[in-house]
Amino acid sequence: MKFIIDNWYLFLVALASGGMLLWPLIKNARDGALTPARVVQMINREKAVVIDVCETEEFAAGHVVGARNLPLGQIEERLPGVVKNKALPVVLVCATGARARRAVTMARKLGYDNAQAMAGGLAAWRAASLPVEKT
Repeated sequence: MKFIIDNWYLFLVALASGGMLLWPLIKNARDGALTPARVVQMINREKAVVIDVCETEEFAAGHVVGARNLPLGQIEERLPGVVKNKALPVVLVCATGARARRAVTMARKLGYDNAQAMAGGLAAWRAASLPVEKT
């Protein structure tokens, strides 16, 4: 116990560094964001549908293989026609993840409870060296 009292600052530093390491995991869990590796698992195991919410020009420049393009402004009108089964996992992707998080909110209002955003967007997908296709 004397060691702990004499070296309280070391324990404080260890606690702070541990918190900083855990923060991204906690934040992503709260936001419902997915890693690119988890998205691949969902596509392969759970038949997840990948929706790219980028504008058409951005989508044509590069997107997740097999993704469908629904620009953010068209999600509410077109998503029910593209993904008819609301029980399927829906992965929303954009360039960096910001628009995808907004799209998750819209999709959940439409009844897609399994809608989630991919953390980091297409940039994270490319950083993980996963395939990108262009149209």
